[in-house]
Amino acid sequence: MGKGRLEAFSDGVIAIIITIMVLELKVPHGAQWTDLVPLAPVAVSYILSFIFIGIYWNNHHHLMHAVTRINGPILWANSHLLFWLSLIPFTTAWMGEFPTHPLPAAFYGCILLGAGTAYYLLVHTLLRHHSKESDLARAIGRDRKGQVSVLIYGAAILLAFAKPWVAQLLYVLVAAIWLRPDKRIERVIN
Repeated sequence: MGKGRLEAFSDGVIAIIITIMVLELKVPHGAQWTDLVPLAPVAVSYILSFIFIGIYWNNHHHLMHAVTRINGPILWANSHLLFWLSLIPFTTAWMGEFPTHPLPAAFYGCILLGAGTAYYLLVHTLLRHHSKESDLARAIGRDRKGQVSVLIYGAAILLAFAKPWVAQLLYVLVAAIWLRPDKRIERVIN
């Protein structure tokens, strides 16, 4: 099976997710700088989530360059990832509206943990469908960043119930870890 439809569908879903998130941003109730202050938590939550969506899109794009073929389990693994990503607009809005409350901060982490786990499962489903000598297998390697991210998400979820701001800082840390584009696939393919 070719991978073109999977890529096109994924790109479309991610574009819709970003559109939904931006539609949640509300116009201030005034025209002064001070009117923006109450919207700051929502804007910060949006920016963080936009970065996460961008990271997933970027890595998915790179991943698909190393893939030569797909099958049914890969389609389901990809849909699993898109499911978790589709929940990000909801949790973004909730955490933005209640930035100091534990449950929205923990729930945001649960969605990020779900997306991170789904991406990990997608990668390993792809690896099972390609040979150990494939460009994909050589590029992925041990995936330490993915493993560390999942551990940080787990810690952040637990910490959210005591200190939501610490959990949010840990989410920013994971984003910072992934902001630098992953060169593994580019090195192998080029």
